Amino acid sequence: MEKLSLYIKESYNELLYKVTWPTWPELQSSAVVVIIASIIIALVVFIMDFTFGANPENGFFKGILYYIYQLFS
Repeated sequence: MEKLSLYIKESYNELLYKVTWPTWPELQSSAVVVIIASIIIALVVFIMDFTFGANPENGFFKGILYYIYQLFS
């Protein structure tokens, strides 16, 4: 139990005096970068799903793979 208490005290001390926390503007700029990267990745995945036919029942565009499979069936 003594080791656990020492661990908690040292962790608390390290969080207060040794860790450098980001400032509010740094935190905001990092959040903007993460949001933009997430949107870009989501768009890439959407385009891949739409192009290759993630939903072949869609009457608008069945995807490239649907037409390739039709060649062999």
